[in-house]
Amino acid sequence: MYFILRLLAVALFAIFMLVFGCGYCLFSPRNPKHVYTFGRMFGKLSSLFGIKLDLRQSEASKDVGTCVYIANHQSNWDLVTVSNAVRPGAVTVGKKSLAYIPIFGTLYWLTGNILIDRNNRSKAMGTIGQVVDQVKNKDVSVWLFPEGTRSRGRGLLPFKTGAFHAAIGAGVPIVPIVCSSTKHLSASRGDNGHIIVEVMDPISIEDYNKDNVRELAKKCHDIMAAKLAELDAEVAELNKK
Repeated sequence: MYFILRLLAVALFAIFMLVFGCGYCLFSPRNPKHVYTFGRMFGKLSSLFGIKLDLRQSEASKDVGTCVYIANHQSNWDLVTVSNAVRPGAVTVGKKSLAYIPIFGTLYWLTGNILIDRNNRSKAMGTIGQVVDQVKNKDVSVWLFPEGTRSRGRGLLPFKTGAFHAAIGAGVPIVPIVCSSTKHLSASRGDNGHIIVEVMDPISIEDYNKDNVRELAKKCHDIMAAKLAELDAEVAELNKK
């Protein structure tokens, strides 16, 4: 029953987003401010799925200015969980294939996100340059998933270096965002318990360059892996109550 009711609600939401969302974006297409607006709208769906979502943000991250956000990438549940952490002035970087997803793909492109072709290394490297240019010249932050693919319950996967090359090239800090594990969530369950999303302290890119970029990636991975374990332990205790 929960699954059917939620499916109907999501279908109505999708129609609303197609009509209102795309229409609204056409007044100022590709404007980065739309990412925050619609990211938060998708995030509101967490309550529809019986998720008690706790969004936390460190004080240091509130005044960080332009930066590169990196978040763990788990599954389609990211649309209603980690999307709550999208910050004003940020755009995301995603696979070119996202543009072909009905409704979502059109909205994803219209809101000003950056699409890359991961099957073409030369184009992907060129996109890193585009990311750097946008951060420097358009005063926007970028949001990337450094794992490069959904982890699907396998924990925090190894990081690719693109996000870190972008941060070093743009000369901006990295802000990690960690969402507790979502593998227990089910559209058929009435109460899906707690999920915690945390925007962490910025990580400086000083002392790093293209020669030691992997050290920066490892440092960020270690910090996020420890935070994920911490959040999962807290969620486990909360869900016992």
